Amino acid sequence: MHVPDTTTAMLNLLLAPLSEDFFLRAVIAIFLCGVSAACLGTYIIVRRMAFISTALTHSILPGVVGAALLGLSLYLGALVAALLTAAGVAWLSNRKGSSEDSAIGVMLSVMFALGIALMSLSRAWRDFTGLLFGSIVSVGTEDLVMIAITSLVVLLVLRVLHKELELGSFDEEYAHLIGARPQLLRAVLLILIACAAVACVRLVGALLTTALFVIPAATGLRLGKTLAQVMAWSTGCAIVGGLAGLYLSYYIAGMPSGAGIVLCCATPYFLVRALKG
Repeated sequence: MHVPDTTTAMLNLLLAPLSEDFFLRAVIAIFLCGVSAACLGTYIIVRRMAFISTALTHSILPGVVGAALLGLSLYLGALVAALLTAAGVAWLSNRKGSSEDSAIGVMLSVMFALGIALMSLSRAWRDFTGLLFGSIVSVGTEDLVMIAITSLVVLLVLRVLHKELELGSFDEEYAHLIGARPQLLRAVLLILIACAAVACVRLVGALLTTALFVIPAATGLRLGKTLAQVMAWSTGCAIVGGLAGLYLSYYIAGMPSGAGIVLCCATPYFLVRALKG
């Protein structure tokens, strides 16, 4: 049976990158990060926590840069920075005369400025390009193990606390009355966001990590009628957009994987908004 030349060319475009080990690792990472970020992003969108998730994902920058300069684990540095930001937001927001929004804004500005200062002092801006914008080449076997563990923990916690999180997302007062402790659930979500952001930093970079949480979930919210449906749509958009972004960054020289992934994840969002209003 003769296969048309156009079909053969398309197959070659799809299959050729898969012969590269680094690309295969990136594909696996996209599946793992896509599922965990999309499911977590659903709660972020429903609870209207996009601003604080942005603060947490951007705040990992000084931790990543500091760990790189000291020769330590990037994941450890990023996790410490994210958790410090979450603790700082909680502490500042509980002070008299301080709102959560202002606390988030202060911590976001301080942590991001600290990251920029560390990069400037190191005099090696190019060394951190992959950390800022993502790089499919940088995803190694150790990264995959860490991403897999982090994704598994995030999904397991979300599964165990699913009923409480769903109730707290739609009716926080009732959740408090029945003893679901919504404030504790919020703190758990912040920790999960921090952990998931650390896992995604290799693929999409510190500056664009929040997009992997927010954009697919925002698309899923327009398509799904129940929380489960929103998660399913979000996961599909994250994985398909992630894979498309990987191919885009592979074939376009100089295109960071993070930028490609975010652009491809955003495409279905704009299509849905245009078609469904």
